[in-house]
Amino acid sequence: MKVYKFGGTSVGTPDRMKHVAELITTDNEKKIIVLSAVSGTTNALVEIGNLFQLGNIDGAIDRLEKLRATYDPFIQSLLTEVSNKKIAFEIVNQYFNEMHRLIHQPFYNQILKIIVVNGELISTHLFQTYLNEKHPGHSVLIPAAEFMYLNESEEPNMALISAKLESLLNQNTNYELFVTQGFICRNCSGGIDNLNRGGSDYSATIMGAALNVKEIQIWTDIDGMHNNDPRIVDNTKPISNLSFEEAGELAYFGAKILHPTCIIPAQQFDIPVRIKNTMKPLAYGTLITSNQNPETVKAIAAKDGITAIKIKSSRMILAYGFLRKVFEVFEQYQTPIDMITTSEIAVSITIDDPMFLEQIIQDLQKYGKVEVDLNQTIICIVGDMVAEQKGISSEIFKALEEIPIRMISYGGSRNNISLLVKNNLKEKTLKSLNSHLFNL
Repeated sequence: MKVYKFGGTSVGTPDRMKHVAELITTDNEKKIIVLSAVSGTTNALVEIGNLFQLGNIDGAIDRLEKLRATYDPFIQSLLTEVSNKKIAFEIVNQYFNEMHRLIHQPFYNQILKIIVVNGELISTHLFQTYLNEKHPGHSVLIPAAEFMYLNESEEPNMALISAKLESLLNQNTNYELFVTQGFICRNCSGGIDNLNRGGSDYSATIMGAALNVKEIQIWTDIDGMHNNDPRIVDNTKPISNLSFEEAGELAYFGAKILHPTCIIPAQQFDIPVRIKNTMKPLAYGTLITSNQNPETVKAIAAKDGITAIKIKSSRMILAYGFLRKVFEVFEQYQTPIDMITTSEIAVSITIDDPMFLEQIIQDLQKYGKVEVDLNQTIICIVGDMVAEQKGISSEIFKALEEIPIRMISYGGSRNNISLLVKNNLKEKTLKSLNSHLFNL
């Protein structure tokens, strides 16, 4: 068995949804098909929820009706038989009527989560209706809410997920394709929840790990992870093979093609992950495994929206406990740290979430002078044992001779060297590193 996950652009039009159906029916191998919402739907549902939360009921209803109208031509184009079109319209009306009812109730936070998951519920029901029309008796819809559970720490409850998912599959052994939703889950209290934006990748790898499948395939609109950002740098190319560690570093530090947390379940259970292009299914893509493939540099990624914070204090000299106090400030405000560098009298830290920046600065001023640099970018250079390869650092510094570097993180990981530069220097930095490290 394999797990196939298709993102919003892959099911974003009727023709693309039909194409997905062709891709998954080329053989008789059993597969779990994980779908995202139709492209644009989740953003619209988040907007509707926000309007409702702000008390703008008329605005929420107006946006809901506009979204509902987009599904009429979608259904007409997707399905051929009148009976199946009727089924599809009934399904869509059911979900939109329920959202309409929710918006007229007093607001509470759980409603936002109930509203936003409707995108995946609608896309999977429409897709299953189409599969029934073209390949009757081959597929069955298994709701993610019946098996995808989080524990008290808001992490996947792998034992429960495995047991419930295996039970559902055992009840439907005569089917080859099992269609389900990405993103959707239940929390430890049993309430409807989600795995946050981009969580369908995470859903797929959780399912693959829970069932110990042969392979997890993430189908998207690009033919694998590239060695640099193709939106900025010319002549980038897909990377054929990556280790879990390399892929995890790239996903966290800016390679948008993968959800940063999705590598974790696959790595824990050693399940290969393959990234494929829905529009170019014959392309090799990128295969992510536990295999180590030592090279100088595999890829470069960039993460924007970074804030650098420097705490300078003569009290740091020979003072144990100083860093603990600094880290406790970030822990108090639940703000993760990306990079850290230290000297005898100062420590510099980067964060990507400025929500509590003002409070963090105020608390850090108890320990020394605080300096803040906004609009920074982390440039991440990734490869197996890249920090141990001779000559890499000299090539990096040659590439950046004319670019001021705010911070460097070297040696914290065998797979990653990170640099911090001003955001307006990102393009120049990526192109210069591309030229020096890949000879392009």
